[in-house]
Amino acid sequence: MSQFIDYGNSDFRSVKNSNFIDKSGLLDILNKNMDTENRFICISRPRRFGKSVAAKMAYAYYDRSCDSSNLFEGLEITKSPDYKTHLNKYPTIFIDWNRFANIPKNEILKVAQKQFIKDLKKSYAFLEEQDSLSNALAEINEKTSDRFILIIDEWDMLVRDVEKDVQDEYVNFLRAMFKSNNANNVFLLVYMTGILPIIKIKTQSALNNFVEYSVVNPGFTDKYYGFTEQEVAVLCKEHDMDFELMKHAYDGYIIGREKSMFNPFSVMQSILFRNYNSYWSKTASFMAIETYLHTDVDNVRTKIIEMMSGGTEVIEPASFRNDMKNIETSDDVMTLLVHLGYLSYEPETQRVRIPNTEVAIEFKNAVSVAGWGELSKSVSASLSLLEDTINLKKEKIARAFDDYHFEASSLLEFNDENSMRCAIILAYYAAKPFYKIFHELPTGKGFADMVFIPLPGSSRPAIVVELKYDKTADSAIDQIKRKEYPKSLKGFSKQIILVGINYNKSTSKHEVKLEVIE
Repeated sequence: MSQFIDYGNSDFRSVKNSNFIDKSGLLDILNKNMDTENRFICISRPRRFGKSVAAKMAYAYYDRSCDSSNLFEGLEITKSPDYKTHLNKYPTIFIDWNRFANIPKNEILKVAQKQFIKDLKKSYAFLEEQDSLSNALAEINEKTSDRFILIIDEWDMLVRDVEKDVQDEYVNFLRAMFKSNNANNVFLLVYMTGILPIIKIKTQSALNNFVEYSVVNPGFTDKYYGFTEQEVAVLCKEHDMDFELMKHAYDGYIIGREKSMFNPFSVMQSILFRNYNSYWSKTASFMAIETYLHTDVDNVRTKIIEMMSGGTEVIEPASFRNDMKNIETSDDVMTLLVHLGYLSYEPETQRVRIPNTEVAIEFKNAVSVAGWGELSKSVSASLSLLEDTINLKKEKIARAFDDYHFEASSLLEFNDENSMRCAIILAYYAAKPFYKIFHELPTGKGFADMVFIPLPGSSRPAIVVELKYDKTADSAIDQIKRKEYPKSLKGFSKQIILVGINYNKSTSKHEVKLEVIE
């Protein structure tokens, strides 16, 4: 087991030797909160959004056992007048709960505290036998007046999806550390990071002396976790990557004032492998979504389908107890998916949506196995429908639309026109990795129902879809031509496929007509 105090800056050195994006301005903000009422800070963000990198950076900056001046040379923090005041000046503790991931969760605290106290005795030989970390730190403070900076990464590992007795034991451990009379004397700064905000007991935070900055309410921390659009543009230029393709795959998160945030892990993997595949989603199973598709509260399925169809949903995040086991409402489900990174939250409107193609693929995978009857099968087979459209197989397309519409109507409590729209969008869901898909796009002399514009470098045709209800497929094609929808697509592809779809209410059948414009 690695040492957790006075172990140097080697972790951050490895980070700096990679494609490092300077987020060191965060340290200046931490410095300003040191030894104040706001010294207890908890940062929560989705997986792989830079939390661990920031924790390693903070440890390298504060740890008294090393000299990190060369690592911070030229970074933003060096412009602060307080930069050298705090550089490598403090006894700094770094707890990464992932180091104990292989130990049964009901034994982690016992094993970990023994290790922590053993490591402390290497730096403080006088330390007596103690049964808890909080008592050990209090003894050190009493005998030496040393005050600590404590950095905890993955703080929530022992509250996520664990039994209640494990959760309660861990919460009591944290409360003993940070809610005791000695806490203010022992700690100059506590900086915790995790996926979930601090768990609530009834309606109050279990650690109400902490200031929390989440993806829902990030405050000053909005730009420090995740990559901004400007940062990604610079990376793309440096590494000869296509910015538009990068944006299509990994953009879409709104975090506070930052309206265009990218998943940093996926961006870096994209640069490493020189493609735009799904990377972040592969770091955890889509079962994280699939589990909640079976939560039959407040029409969760309906809301998921609406978002997969390009829509948004209003949520109230404040009611969520930051606990993955106590899920009681659709607001709980949607808020949890925001914290996990599967939905993007817009604070001004309190609306959530699926952020980008990478995450959209995960929803497709989850719905495909969710047991939603023929709709699950149809979503799973939507790539075949896209290929049938490109190959002009209108009979197969019409039969597929019959199935999609029937299944969507059975799950959606909407009128037929809207269920038809959702059905068609879901039918073409597999097109997301290959096309920019627009709904009600201003084209020519009107608004096309759906337009598929191939991504840069693609040889696929553009597609224009017009929907009709109790009319004819011919009238849909006629409207596409009459209103000159294809004009605005010139230059995007060598070929445009016109798709006219009519739904006949009396027969519950779809009529499809296809034409090609070279």
